[in-house]
Amino acid sequence: MNLDKFSDPGLAKGLLGKIESLVRGDVALMEVCGTHTMAIASSGIRNLLPKPLKLLSGPGCPVCVTPTHEVDRAVAFARLPDVILTTFGDMLRVTGSESSLEQSKAEGAEVRVVYSPRDALALAREHPDKSIIFVGVGFETTSPTIAATVKEAREKGVANFFVQPAFKLVPEALRAILEMGRVKLAGFLCPGHVSTIIGSRPYEFIPRDYGQPCVIAGFEPVDILEAVAMLLEQIRSGKPRVEIQYRRTVRPEGNPQAVALMEEVFEPCDSEWRAIGMIPKTGLAFRKGFKAFDATERFPVTLPAPVDPPGCLCGEVMMGIHAPRECSLFGTGCTPAHPVGPCMVSSEGACAAWYKYGER
Repeated sequence: MNLDKFSDPGLAKGLLGKIESLVRGDVALMEVCGTHTMAIASSGIRNLLPKPLKLLSGPGCPVCVTPTHEVDRAVAFARLPDVILTTFGDMLRVTGSESSLEQSKAEGAEVRVVYSPRDALALAREHPDKSIIFVGVGFETTSPTIAATVKEAREKGVANFFVQPAFKLVPEALRAILEMGRVKLAGFLCPGHVSTIIGSRPYEFIPRDYGQPCVIAGFEPVDILEAVAMLLEQIRSGKPRVEIQYRRTVRPEGNPQAVALMEEVFEPCDSEWRAIGMIPKTGLAFRKGFKAFDATERFPVTLPAPVDPPGCLCGEVMMGIHAPRECSLFGTGCTPAHPVGPCMVSSEGACAAWYKYGER
């Protein structure tokens, strides 16, 4: 598919004019996905929108919402003898209560960056004398591939492959934000990648129960501007619903095969989100037939009392309460070279986006 039209300046200008005509008073919309946050920052969209219209970053960065105790757990796993801990690169520099995976690696722990869970499975087959633990951080986008890898491990009898289940499910986290009521929102830009898997139906409770419009958006500039315009049209009509702007990828039913695979291996469980707290049914735990792959069951570890970085506002940033620049550490004590909080570490973090693209 030719994506040039989705960055066309003429189309973008026309949509900006339409947005200008639809804005009535102060309006705050939340972009849920960290990839949207990066796309909005890199294309300068936030600075082009009319001043009464605010785009707030939400809990759409999986590394950022991972609570400190799960970072502590990964560090503890990495320090165990005969363990190779594998992780996506964004997790390396996230600081736990006392250390990070990067620091643990420098101290001699075997920590390796992988690009897929199947890389970790390959390591398990190459090193049968080691226990390979994969840090399972991610949303519905990555959970099916991890489920597929676990199934493959079971089918091929790979008994030294394990997963730390730190997965998150997005829709119910939005309910938690609405229930807290700390930010007055007028609608959600829902995540494109997650919705490719789960479809649009899991968001239907938001307009039904809270009167909030939702639009699932793509990631090009024209995608995002069109989705904003669609949200404003819903607000103006007074008829909130779930719409799909990202029609070239997302279907209402999502990807049933991927969802079935995820549900075969995992079941929903209560899960803690950084800054938000415990949210019912927003995590994934191994089902009974797959518990042999659960690293938390196989390797009990003692964790320190969780301590978040002092002065860091990552939690409030992810809930749309504060913009990154409102944190006293932003750009001074906390930079991509020396990050304090996960929102500056992750490639999908709001603070990293604002810093990299000059939204200071």
